[in-house]
Amino acid sequence: MDRKIKEIENIAKLDIYRDKRCGIPEVILAEGKEPKWVAALLIAMAEERGMAFATRVDRRCFKEINRKLPSNLKLKHYEKARMVVINKTNYKIEKKKGKVGLIAAGTSDIPVAEEAKVTAELLSCEVITAYDVGVAGIHRLFSPLEKMLKEGVGCIVVVAGMEGALPTVVKGLVDIPVIGVPTSIGYGYGGKGKSALMTMLQSCSPGLVVVNIDNGFGAGCAAALIAWRLEND
Repeated sequence: MDRKIKEIENIAKLDIYRDKRCGIPEVILAEGKEPKWVAALLIAMAEERGMAFATRVDRRCFKEINRKLPSNLKLKHYEKARMVVINKTNYKIEKKKGKVGLIAAGTSDIPVAEEAKVTAELLSCEVITAYDVGVAGIHRLFSPLEKMLKEGVGCIVVVAGMEGALPTVVKGLVDIPVIGVPTSIGYGYGGKGKSALMTMLQSCSPGLVVVNIDNGFGAGCAAALIAWRLEND
């Protein structure tokens, strides 16, 4: 097991081969960091492993990454997901090794859903999506859900704010794991995702697991691990 650590400017210790140990590479959380730090960490990881990505990247941070980018690295910005990927020009993406379903209740939930989508795709999964199919118009759900099951997805990530009821509904209709992602879309009593989180945690549909509020990245990682295992069985 390779435990190589790379120190960057006395501010961070990159876990270079984390994916060899636990399946998921170290990903840079940009939120709360100086843009110059994010750029330095991304570049160092990409130089070591060929590819690196960061989450919660705002426009100021993106501009700094783009400004610091060496000529041997390419940059891709997933603006809706607030993610950035850089890789060496000769880096080869792994072939797809699993399918994941992804459902968003409302259009306000799409940024978190996109974070889950991009994460799973960067982890070599094919992602089948359905957006704006929440419980207020439940008839919109059934056709995309049927498609996902026919395509053989290994699990379904369900992103919902407000009361957060959609993951429970979905898990009551399918025989595969469902990952609920509460979003901070909501207001008043129980707003900012608290009601959605509590609803999902209190679900009576067995087989539903829940990540923290707005944690599309965590949901995408968990979904990829499930999809990989099924693909390899």
